[in-house]
Amino acid sequence: MYRKMMTALLALTMVAVTACSSGAKEEPAKEAAAPLAMQDGKYEPAVQMSYLRAWNDDTKFKNGETAQSNVHTKWAKERLGIDLTTPWAVSVTNDAFYTKLRLSLSANEELPDIVSIRGDYNLVRELIESGKFADAGELFDQYASDTWKQASESAPEEWYPYMYEGKRYGIPIFDYAYNGDPVMFIREDWLKKLGLEEPKTIDELVAVMDAFTNQDPDGNGKKDTYGLTVGMKNALNTWMTESGWIFGMYNTMPGQWNEAEDGTLQYGSVQPGVKEGLATMKDWLSKGYLPKEAGVYDEIKAAELFTAGKAGIIVGPHWMPNWPIDDVKKNVDGATYKAIALPTGPTGESHHHGSGASNGVVLINKDMANPEVFFTYQNYLFDNFANPEVGSEFEHGFAQGYDFDIVDGKVVGEAEVKDGVSPLKYTITYDGARIPDLMMDTLAELATGKEPETPFEKNTSIANKPEVFAAAQVVVAHKDDAIKNKFTGAPTETMKMKKDALDKLEKDTFSKIIYGQVGIEEFDAFVTKWKSMGGDDITAEVNEWYKTVN
Repeated sequence: MYRKMMTALLALTMVAVTACSSGAKEEPAKEAAAPLAMQDGKYEPAVQMSYLRAWNDDTKFKNGETAQSNVHTKWAKERLGIDLTTPWAVSVTNDAFYTKLRLSLSANEELPDIVSIRGDYNLVRELIESGKFADAGELFDQYASDTWKQASESAPEEWYPYMYEGKRYGIPIFDYAYNGDPVMFIREDWLKKLGLEEPKTIDELVAVMDAFTNQDPDGNGKKDTYGLTVGMKNALNTWMTESGWIFGMYNTMPGQWNEAEDGTLQYGSVQPGVKEGLATMKDWLSKGYLPKEAGVYDEIKAAELFTAGKAGIIVGPHWMPNWPIDDVKKNVDGATYKAIALPTGPTGESHHHGSGASNGVVLINKDMANPEVFFTYQNYLFDNFANPEVGSEFEHGFAQGYDFDIVDGKVVGEAEVKDGVSPLKYTITYDGARIPDLMMDTLAELATGKEPETPFEKNTSIANKPEVFAAAQVVVAHKDDAIKNKFTGAPTETMKMKKDALDKLEKDTFSKIIYGQVGIEEFDAFVTKWKSMGGDDITAEVNEWYKTVN
């Protein structure tokens, strides 16, 4: 009840904020502040910059440090002359950070110079539309370093979600490209035991799944294994233990907006290929290839079947050998697995969802006296940390004794450091600075046996298991098979009103089809209902948006 009351209260207060936002935008611009003095790349005297960002519960500190005072804030002041301050540090658990920020916005409280957000896209739009933030794109063009601009040029679509009234109000926090593109991990020891080859087509995959399900690959004399583990509780096209690739074999991708041959955007879940994908999943579930509980399994629960040695195939990002799937080696003697390409469908094609190259956004307060200070901070990280040089301060990591150490002349990573923690998690942009293409290209090269030479290559080699290298190589080889979500704008007017109902209709219908509670013909009825309940209006609105950015 309390949560519902708070939701209603926040909705009302945000109406008030929106109503007065135009007034905020009409305020006269402040006079430009005098340039700050710098000496050897450092502000003298130190200049203060306030910021807000969400904190995850898994962010750890050591040596008595806190979110407000730590090795990162010390570095910023000593290296750049920037005194970082945050008015409050709140966890994202139970949306506490987002709720507090919304309340601050609705109360018209003074906001800090910089606000960086991951998650809660609607809150980002509320902040942008409040009139409290600057045209960040204009500032980016003026102050960003060449390295940062080159990173941006490799992923221009990441700006789209933060465009408003023709301006770029948010700077995307760039992440490594293809970081979420899936590959197939398969129990290599099971293949060898049963005399099977790696599946390359859907028919070969079915044969392997049948053997994994019915030929006792774990040798315990029981019929308690599955060919494939998937988790459908949250979505079909999700971040781990996903099944979007099944629909990709039929040339579509559910749960996202895909570009059609005529250049328009179409919602993937109502395309004919989804009907074939649902029929396939229904067939596989009925034959025991998938766990009956897949409908209530989230991504992590479904992954536990693989790590427990009860499922032979799992699909997800290249980094899964780092976590969680390598646990199968601890849990099952002799277990081995490898990354392979996703199999092709009836037409000889294979597709998967494509992941973006950003993971959050930075907003700059329009009343920030010297916005160039933020760019001094972030430029330094892009120019010196994102791909460090030999002998540089970031050659082995961010801070010795935290995310790396040197033991007996050998560099060790965070996992081997006593009470190791990652100072990157303290930075304003959560990960310091990332050049989108750098990680996957580096991993793929390491997979060929290339000796790591640059600091980035060496650090990447230390931080990842060899299975990650091999998986990244598969991702790079098949990156053109990705189907990316082409709609990255703000929720349209009809979405705001009807998307929840449409999503529920979709989820319920697809679940009933997969579990055989209704016939496959129910998909056609779903498409008709989806269109009439607002889907056609949303499609028109999405395409109007697409014209503005394409």
